[in-house]
Amino acid sequence: MAELIEIADPDDPRLADYRDLRDVSLRKHVETEHGLFLAEGEKVVRRAVAAGYAARSFLMAPRWLDGLADVVEASAAPCFVVPDAMVEQIIGFHLHRGALASFHRRALPSVDDVLADARSVLVMEEIVDHTNVGAMFRCAAALGFDAVLLAPRCADPLYRRSVKVAMGTVFALPWTRLEHWRDALPTLSASGFTTVALTLADDAIELDQAVEGLDRVALVMGAEGNGLSAHWQESADRRAIIPMSAGVDSLNVAAAAAVACYVTARR
Repeated sequence: MAELIEIADPDDPRLADYRDLRDVSLRKHVETEHGLFLAEGEKVVRRAVAAGYAARSFLMAPRWLDGLADVVEASAAPCFVVPDAMVEQIIGFHLHRGALASFHRRALPSVDDVLADARSVLVMEEIVDHTNVGAMFRCAAALGFDAVLLAPRCADPLYRRSVKVAMGTVFALPWTRLEHWRDALPTLSASGFTTVALTLADDAIELDQAVEGLDRVALVMGAEGNGLSAHWQESADRRAIIPMSAGVDSLNVAAAAAVACYVTARR
């Protein structure tokens, strides 16, 4: 059973996992150094626990204890209980969802392990906004994709903002990072996937035509604004476009992911 520890000092060193959550650079350093990530809100915390992640600690105000009582009681990690007003002082913003938990990260699986039983895979290149990464995970999970692969420079799916936007689907959907950016798409093709790149290239065909009848598909999407790199566009098996009207040539990458995942799932 977790130990309930009441803390009255916002500078207590035991709260280090939760400090200054709006400072992205600092948080990246802290979370990398200590191998942790944070989950925010009762539902997301529950999903992290259900996925088998081990808690380091919990942080909440007294009025939020009942909502996660069963989770806290089943854990050996300490639960730090602080006054409502002090939560904002510690984390740097008003916490609407009432609870935070710090979890140990796990070693990422290999690409082969992630792809072993997959038929539909979402591949992200240079998606650097944590909100977009989380939204794209949520789209992939909701529309029946089996896995997600990220290029080395994509934002961290386990960063607090990504986890929150994804509503914890980052815990349920198998994912890992690609080790070799340059050869990533040809390697997927050699593994039996047809790589379909979302792009405005002149030879792009409508997405429903590009994925029709395919068994294993790797749907490839690129950076906010600039889209896919020229190299990934050229090395993809097919180039596809979401048809649009009224002079609009593109969607926000998360919105495009929702449409593209839906079309691909219906192939």
